[in-house]
Amino acid sequence: MNMPLPAAAAASSPLVASTRQRLALAEALLLTPFGLTQQHLHKALAAMHTRKVDDADLYFQSTCSEGWSLEEGIVKTGSFSIDQGVGVRAVSGEKTAFAYSDDISFAALMDAAKNVRTIGSASGAGKAKVAAAKNRTAPSRDLYAAFNPIGSLDSTAKVALLEKVEKMARAKDPRVAQVMAGLAAEYDVVLVARLDGTLAADVRPLVRLSLTVIAEQTIAGEVRREVGSSGGGGRAGLDIFDDVLLRQYVDEAVDAALVNLEARPAPAGEMDVVLGAGWPGVLIHEAIGHGLEGDFNRKGSSAFTGCIGQQVAAKGVTVVDDGTLGNRRGSLNVDDEGNPTQCTVLIEDGILKGYLQDRMNARLMKTKPTGNGRRESYAHTPMPRMTNTYMLAGKDDPQAIIGSLQRGLYASNFGGGQVDITSGKFVFSASQAWWVENGQLQYPVKGATLIGNGPDALTRVAMVGNDLKLDSGVGTCGKEGQSVPVGVGQPTLRINQLTVGGTA
Repeated sequence: MNMPLPAAAAASSPLVASTRQRLALAEALLLTPFGLTQQHLHKALAAMHTRKVDDADLYFQSTCSEGWSLEEGIVKTGSFSIDQGVGVRAVSGEKTAFAYSDDISFAALMDAAKNVRTIGSASGAGKAKVAAAKNRTAPSRDLYAAFNPIGSLDSTAKVALLEKVEKMARAKDPRVAQVMAGLAAEYDVVLVARLDGTLAADVRPLVRLSLTVIAEQTIAGEVRREVGSSGGGGRAGLDIFDDVLLRQYVDEAVDAALVNLEARPAPAGEMDVVLGAGWPGVLIHEAIGHGLEGDFNRKGSSAFTGCIGQQVAAKGVTVVDDGTLGNRRGSLNVDDEGNPTQCTVLIEDGILKGYLQDRMNARLMKTKPTGNGRRESYAHTPMPRMTNTYMLAGKDDPQAIIGSLQRGLYASNFGGGQVDITSGKFVFSASQAWWVENGQLQYPVKGATLIGNGPDALTRVAMVGNDLKLDSGVGTCGKEGQSVPVGVGQPTLRINQLTVGGTA
């Protein structure tokens, strides 16, 4: 089930006004300075349309990025970059022809259009009425403000912010030996022109603060060092990082490092596991979400291929991909093909309901796009990608879930992981975990890895907490060499009989 734009919202003047505002801003930044108008875009699209192609689009983008980093109490590096250009794509069947240029000019646009149109059949032109649809503006969301977050704080304030978080971390505990902090802001403006004449635009602010601390302690003459990290952000300004939020990040990072100082080697074997709420949802993203992307299923390479309507998870398990959450890192007003984002139900009460689709895979699979066509930049082609992917809350109390473990592992936070899409097999490392006996946390453990199979693990979910939590805004997803910002989340979960690789 997909959630379309509500009829009332689609017709409301504030939403229409914000959509037009973004389109005007994108044109002013990406077309006007280069002597381009909408008519030039339609001429380029018409040039591709002289051959028979199924779809085509132009993707203009301007990205301003700024970053600051602090180490050893000093802001050591700062960077600023501007990248802009246009990607030109034509699609025929399963084939894609693509060209891009950092020269935004009509001549470069036409050269690219003439090159990519060769993918189409010369035996007859396409039928789309490009000229007739030239004034169509794509429907859109209004999930975040259209502004440049880089200017939300001046340079002095940015340096002071990093210095403040460093001092807060050192003041929290004398065992904190090193503090590293980073601040990043991005202003991304995109304009999409499609073969059917549809125009769409988005103005995407994005900020992030990252914090890493190293705590050290001498035990029996040996110095032990452990790392803790935290941070967050979203589609907002740098002013969201107030003292309350900074204190939260500091507490999380320092506490994680101090807990790990006391950690013992993790046990190994098959056991029941409880996963904490929030960021541990990255396991759902990797082990399940990628397997539900349309391209893998169209090609038959996913463990979930052909399983629509089947029971693929335990009852009570509902997983959605929602690109419509306000100010979230993974949210978009429109995807990178100009489609409004949606809340797509992937698994409902254990039943597989659908896949994530971009335009090409939706056409080939005879279904509709879900607003998940994403690309890293104008120099990349779009593909089905996740936005904010999470499991909905259940009815179980989180403490009761932990209390139900007789002997097992409670993993409250994750580090890295990897998954094989075809088989669904995954390996994830727990950055913070405890050994549990008789429903009580006994001691923290280090070096635990969770090993399993995504589809199989879904069927082993025994309890779902009522404490759904989304991550703090740090996720980045990689696929076929492209990286995009995403969100993850889940409630506390109990999964029976997972394989845990340990060091004990």
